[in-house]
Amino acid sequence: MSKHPPLRRLCAALATAGGLLISSATPAAERAFIIPPPAADQTVSPAATATQEKAVIAGGCFWGVQAVFQHVKGVSNAVSGYAGGQAGTANYTAVGSGRTGHAEAVEITYDPRQISYGQLLQIYFSVAHDPTQLNRQGPDHGTQYRSAVFPANDSQRKVAEAYIAQLNKSGVYPKTLATTIEPLQAFYPAENYHQDYLVRNPNSLYIVINDVPKVENLAKTFPDWWRDKPVLVGAKD
Repeated sequence: MSKHPPLRRLCAALATAGGLLISSATPAAERAFIIPPPAADQTVSPAATATQEKAVIAGGCFWGVQAVFQHVKGVSNAVSGYAGGQAGTANYTAVGSGRTGHAEAVEITYDPRQISYGQLLQIYFSVAHDPTQLNRQGPDHGTQYRSAVFPANDSQRKVAEAYIAQLNKSGVYPKTLATTIEPLQAFYPAENYHQDYLVRNPNSLYIVINDVPKVENLAKTFPDWWRDKPVLVGAKD
C-alpha cells in the first residue's frame, strides 16, 4: 500500500520474500491494560437458540486484531476487512489513502452463550489495541487505523457506549479513549492475502513487534478465554 509507513511496507515485503527470523527476546511494543469487565452487558437466556452473532471492531492494522480474536473461545470466525466507507473503495490500495472513510476492521462471529459482546469488548480494549491513540496504532498512522466500534444493533451500541463511559471514569488509561462508535453500514472482507496473516507470516518483523505480543497478552490476561489453536479463515492466495 503506497501510504503505509515504511516499517510496515518493509516488513510485509520481507515476509513475502521468505520471512525474517527474529529472536524471541525482541522487545514488545504492545502492552495490556488491566480493565474491569463491562458493568452493562447483553444477557442471553439459557433457552436461547441463536448460536452465532457478529461484532465489527477496528483497532489499527487488522492483522493483529484478527489474530487476537482467532484465539478467543466462543469465536468461530474472525475476518479482516473494511468498514465505514462505500463498497467501491473497500480495497487495500484505496483504504490506504486515508480518504475513503473506511477503517481496517475485523468481523467476529461468536456464540453469545459462550462469550458476550461486552466480554469481546473487554478483550478489544485490553489487549487487541491501545484505545487511547487517535488515528494510529504503533507505526501505522491515518484514519484507516482509528479505534472504532461498529455496532450491529441498538443493543450492541448501548453496551459499547456504556463501557466506554465506564472505562473513561475508571482511571485505568492515561487519557480519554479515542474510540468512536459508528453506524455499521456494511462490512467488506479484505483481500485473501490479509486473512490469517499472523499464522502465515509469524516471523515477519512487523508481526513479531506489533502483533505477537497482543496474542501473548491475551493468553496471560484472559486465560479462561484463551484458545490455543486459532480458528482460521483458511483463505489462500
